[in-house]
Amino acid sequence: MDSAGTTAYERWRELALGVLAKSGLPQEALTTTTYDGVPVAPLYWEAGPWALTPQGRAGEWDVRQRHAGPDPAAAREAVLADLENGATSLWLVTSGSAGITPADLPRVLDGVLLDLAPVVLKGPGAEVLLGLLPGETPGGTLGLDPGDPLVPRVAREFRGLRSVVIDALPAHDAGGSEGEELGCSIAEGVAALRTLTAAGLSAQEAYGQLEFRYAADTDQFLTVAKLRAARRLWARVGELVGAEGPQLQHAVTSSAMMTARDPWVNILRTTVACFAAGVAGADAVTVQPFDAVLGAPSALARRLARNTQTIVMAEAHAARVADPAAGSWYVEELTAELATRAWAWFQEIERAGGHATAAEKLIPERLAETRAARLADLAHRRRPITGVSEFPNLEEVPPTPGGPGPGLASLGFRRAEPYEELRDLADAAVARTGVRPAVFLAALGSPARHAARVGFATGLFQAGGFATPTATGAPAELAAAFTASGARAACLCGDERDYAGTAERTVVALRAAGATTVMLAGRADIPGIDRTIFTGCDALGVLQDLHGNGATP
Repeated sequence: MDSAGTTAYERWRELALGVLAKSGLPQEALTTTTYDGVPVAPLYWEAGPWALTPQGRAGEWDVRQRHAGPDPAAAREAVLADLENGATSLWLVTSGSAGITPADLPRVLDGVLLDLAPVVLKGPGAEVLLGLLPGETPGGTLGLDPGDPLVPRVAREFRGLRSVVIDALPAHDAGGSEGEELGCSIAEGVAALRTLTAAGLSAQEAYGQLEFRYAADTDQFLTVAKLRAARRLWARVGELVGAEGPQLQHAVTSSAMMTARDPWVNILRTTVACFAAGVAGADAVTVQPFDAVLGAPSALARRLARNTQTIVMAEAHAARVADPAAGSWYVEELTAELATRAWAWFQEIERAGGHATAAEKLIPERLAETRAARLADLAHRRRPITGVSEFPNLEEVPPTPGGPGPGLASLGFRRAEPYEELRDLADAAVARTGVRPAVFLAALGSPARHAARVGFATGLFQAGGFATPTATGAPAELAAAFTASGARAACLCGDERDYAGTAERTVVALRAAGATTVMLAGRADIPGIDRTIFTGCDALGVLQDLHGNGATP
């Protein structure tokens, strides 16, 4: 505090608002809002009255690799390679045509030391696996339905083994928010407790039979806060039912964030998500291979997924401190806000009759609303996707996957898909005609005046798979260059001085040269312009219209 009684925070805010005023931005630009309506401030200055968050895992987490595929020999080879090179547990998919056949589990696990390496199942095969396990296991979960009569036997005969997975990935992959994912998981967990206690288990026994699976996303702070809030919420449930113990968390890097285009960027996405999950205290982490959208993961992609976790633990030392985010004013506030909103959503589900009833209408409708909000942000590039909606690489050569797929842990709403579908249309045109569809950029004025908007237009149109041949000059020269480019659409790029001077004549010249669509980068009102593109415009709508109105041969 200075002599006038102004705190450092107040001084910082005054300076920040001054910068915003010079930029023409409102004060609200200092704060962002999550899909749960949680305001995220630019700076947190003082501690709040936060509740204690139960501590998560202490020490290194479980490196859990996912395996699927109907070929037992190939699955066994991949399983052993993972366990020999850093993985500490297995997540085996035994459902669907791309899963491991339950009868093949003995072959797939041949050579695996099951008294050391926990196994988690997704799908049938629990009885087969039980026949292979020692009486006291180091962990693992069977993935049974809470009403399965096998659950009481597991609870009493297999110490260390859990029966039921409360999987929040479907809520995440449907486009839900962090709070909605949490509320759905807590509601499903409570429903499972009711079923298990009705089958004769005590509240404590039932509490110890559940494992929770959450998504880890590219927003590292929201991921950290979500997993911390999940432990707080589940501890509250334990208080209410008379049980105690930590919530066992399995974090999986998000399928929704993964891209098929420029999939190498997925390595960066999963690294951020892995770090966040580890810092948040997850007990087990699965890093999805970077090429999982393209098909079954390659050996290289599986190795990178394993080594990502090894680096974060062994070289970045993210596992040396228990709950390193504790005490951070930002993370604590975010944790508290998420927990509050998630609990309110959980209570709404309970009032609707519980998870099973709410899953018929209430939950899908709520998730659909959030997904629509996400889609709007993606369309307007308020939530950019590197390599897809921003900085696309039209010349990329995709890596070769390990086999037919897909190899993702879950299938649902993938954020990059709307743009990737347009890239597919453009690539199909190239395969059909030998020429990439294009939008001609007419650069008006000097490079200093048109460079920024040429760069903006290039990124926008290339996100839809369009080449962007560019030329500058007088209207007649631009018309000739447009004809030579083979494009059917054009976009004017310059500043307001150039638009006032030559834009109208350039539009006329381009129309005479055969342009079916003429656009303008900016917000100038020029006769003959079909539409304008600008920061925050509906970029996806622009690209979809171009593909639909003849810009694609």
